[in-house]
Amino acid sequence: MFTFVTFLAYTLFVAAYAWFRLRKEKLSSEEGYFLGGRSLTGVVIAGSMLLTNISTEHLIGMNGSSYKNGFIVIGWEVTSALALIAAAVYFIPKYLKMGLTTIPQYLENRFDGMLRSYVAFFLMISFVVTLLPIVLYTGAINLESIFNISEILEVSQEDGLLITVVVIGLIGSLYAILGGLKAVAVSDTLNGYGLLLGGLAVPLLALLSIGEGNPMEGLEKVFNHAPQKFNVIGSPDSVLPFEVLFTGLIVNQIYFWCMNQTIIQRALGAKNLKEAQKGLLFTGLLKIFIPLVIILPGVIGFYYFGDSLYTNQDMVYPEIIKKVLPASFVGIFAAIVMGAVLSTFNSVLNSSATIFSLDLYKRHLNPKASDQKLVYIGKLTSSVLAIFAIAVAPFVAKAPDGLYQLLQQLNGIFFIPIASIMLVGFFTKNISALAAKVALFVGLFFYLLTTFVFDTGIHFVHIWGIEFLLNLIVMFLISHFYPNKNKFVISDLKLVKMEQWKYTKVFSIFLCLITLLIYIALGSINTQ
Repeated sequence: MFTFVTFLAYTLFVAAYAWFRLRKEKLSSEEGYFLGGRSLTGVVIAGSMLLTNISTEHLIGMNGSSYKNGFIVIGWEVTSALALIAAAVYFIPKYLKMGLTTIPQYLENRFDGMLRSYVAFFLMISFVVTLLPIVLYTGAINLESIFNISEILEVSQEDGLLITVVVIGLIGSLYAILGGLKAVAVSDTLNGYGLLLGGLAVPLLALLSIGEGNPMEGLEKVFNHAPQKFNVIGSPDSVLPFEVLFTGLIVNQIYFWCMNQTIIQRALGAKNLKEAQKGLLFTGLLKIFIPLVIILPGVIGFYYFGDSLYTNQDMVYPEIIKKVLPASFVGIFAAIVMGAVLSTFNSVLNSSATIFSLDLYKRHLNPKASDQKLVYIGKLTSSVLAIFAIAVAPFVAKAPDGLYQLLQQLNGIFFIPIASIMLVGFFTKNISALAAKVALFVGLFFYLLTTFVFDTGIHFVHIWGIEFLLNLIVMFLISHFYPNKNKFVISDLKLVKMEQWKYTKVFSIFLCLITLLIYIALGSINTQ
């Protein structure tokens, strides 16, 4: 009961804080609802980006994967810092100059309106079919495990998970529907830094227990128990081979941190370029430390449980929480986990509403729609997508390589084709709209066939790299015969101040060095 009371108290505190911060906000305008009135600071942007990215698909899925595969999965995290440098130095200055609210808007400016609509439609599908259901389901697993909801309600575990999915979905959608981006970002700031502190407490308490009061001795015991779990290089047939860092992984990271609407929308809502760059680079720093929260506990789980949970790796993290956290902290941490679920869920809903309202509804259905009408459509879109996500969530269970791996495989369907189009749009002038549209569909079908239909024996991240090169070849060939006629030039709309943060260069170099040192240190571990 005490666990539930602390959970409820923290959850209500975050909700009350968000209401207090937003009580005077004007949320009826397009800019106010979808971009938080272009008023977000670096601290808020970093906290919101971190929590939008780190949710239970990471806490559960990533720790489950590291329990089974070890630190080799760190590549998903630490390379994010490099992509965030690219976002801060190159992409966000251009986005803010253009006054973008959605990424597909850029595609219309550079190519044409039809490509914008195609990409907007595909993004909507990816949100509702992949990310939203997995976030809901992993959140339900965690809360069901902590509170034993199925036992309390005297129903089966499957029914308990379904009930939890519905409750999380309804609560999460309220943030996005009623408060827009500002409500999402404000609540994320509290929960984001709470997740970082609470998440760090889990491995620390575990190592204190294992080391009998000395966390370094605890870490030494965990290492000696299975030193191979700490190596980040691995073999070519491992779950994330080192070689993928130089093929498809970097393309995926650039898309995710520089072009993904759900993530970059926080930086688009910055009050100026300086705050946007602060937020992006500070997020990069946080991502360097995040493996202590979403990878180390899984390796500690192998010390505790051996291979007994190999067939059910997504239960590793909930079991560790119950094992190491005092009862007085379990409720608070459960509330932070709930906040992580709500953050990603309502962030995706808000981004979906933004894309549908501005890229599809206003362009094709009602070009003269007022701000109030667009906000209404945005809220309606969030409601419909929330219902769809709740319905789809139970079907993502039992992924053979864990839920995080499933999420990444599904993301590749849309991420790589869109990334290739965006990158050639920025770095070349000759690629035509027709070439971009053909490449979008060629890349999409190529990936579906080589990943989900035929067994090529090639790691899906390598396929991302092959797909990227294929898309480039297609675009250059078609543009040779059907050249680009749209002479696009980025012009500054002067919506925000474009003064650079003076520490951008120094901070970027620092993040590069830290990333390199992590790979040198963990890559040199002798596992023999």
